[in-house]
Amino acid sequence: MAASANSFLVGNNTQIPALKPRSTSQSLLHLSKPNTMSLAGKTKPVAVRCVASSTTQVQDGVRSGSVGSQERVFNFAAGPATLPENVLLKAQADLYNWRGSGMSVMEMSHRGKEFLSIIQKAESDLRQLWEIPQEYSVLFLQGGATTQFAALPLNLCKPDDTVDFVVTGSWGDKAAKEAKKYCKTNVIWSGKSEKYTKVPSFDELEQSPDAKYLHICANETIHGVEFKDYPVPKNPNGILVADMSSNFCSKPVDVSKFGVIYGGAQKNVGPSGVTIVVIRKDLIGNAQGITPVMLDYKIHDENSSLYNTPPCFGIYMCGLVFEDLLEQGGLKEVEKKNQRKADLLYNAIEESEGFYRCPVEKSVRSLMNVPFTLEKSELEAEFIKEAAKEKMVQLKGHRSVGGMRASIYNAMPLAGVEKLVAFMKDFQAKHA
Repeated sequence: MAASANSFLVGNNTQIPALKPRSTSQSLLHLSKPNTMSLAGKTKPVAVRCVASSTTQVQDGVRSGSVGSQERVFNFAAGPATLPENVLLKAQADLYNWRGSGMSVMEMSHRGKEFLSIIQKAESDLRQLWEIPQEYSVLFLQGGATTQFAALPLNLCKPDDTVDFVVTGSWGDKAAKEAKKYCKTNVIWSGKSEKYTKVPSFDELEQSPDAKYLHICANETIHGVEFKDYPVPKNPNGILVADMSSNFCSKPVDVSKFGVIYGGAQKNVGPSGVTIVVIRKDLIGNAQGITPVMLDYKIHDENSSLYNTPPCFGIYMCGLVFEDLLEQGGLKEVEKKNQRKADLLYNAIEESEGFYRCPVEKSVRSLMNVPFTLEKSELEAEFIKEAAKEKMVQLKGHRSVGGMRASIYNAMPLAGVEKLVAFMKDFQAKHA
């Protein structure tokens, strides 16, 4: 069987029409199989037809129309989380043939000129968004923020050095426990006794005078606690280190206040599989002798994040998100949108007269992750079930704390929060 100009051959000479990339205004492709392969030993041709579906438009982050044959849900998951629809559609359009290269990003050599242009632009756009000084390196790594819990002390400390931790939630606690394997840790404040609902006054922190670094989790995904300002290390030679996984690029940050900022991409800036580390260059090159090569910042910095095969497609998606954030006007504009969404949801909770409750101290409530409970806890399962019927999913709280949690990251449109608030009011009216 000869292949036409618009098809290619797979095993047993089965002809598959080539999928042509579509513009971002078009919907997802649907594959239909009018004939199937025989299991009796003989193979029949399988025709795969590209069917154009309805179109979708995304304006100011609000859906109008549907993608493909089914309308998308509002996904309130904590991570992996919702991505901007225009980013997904752009990736879809370029999936088969990236910018005329004849191949997908998923097929590129990570050392080829095509991918080099992708990773270099992603770094450049992130530097522009955060106004990252030149004396900082940007590393695109793997292993999640959890891997950095070990990488940080291995790169920044000797075994006898002290590190201070302010623990405002589960992730700060995990970071302290992991670091204890590689240095001396000092938890100078923990909110565990108060179920992680606040951030301490910085004046009351009894820091170690010789601490190599002071570690915080800038936004606790599980408990919904967010630093609105940042402590200053007591040691003049010490640095501030922050896990910003769940509020990464949600607002402007003065990077110069930190020695290291790190985070997993899968909550706010991309798919799972990418970890981003922003580190002051003078902190690189002092790793402990036992440091695995893949955890050594010097190795990754010298090789421009290409020491081994990086998560290429994930980095590409992060780059598209960075472009999108710049097109929105940068992080000051993004923060305004996030504040508006958060205010809408928190106000609905406060105005419910106790039917809904958020346990977090008001001054440190997260703009990204909003935990809440019902006065009648026996209704929580029904709330989650009924919300799912209305195409609002992943509202169940983390297994360690229960209740509900709405993660309203950058990519969650205002329409999603408005729909959730309307549902909450209707649910209360039925069950109050």
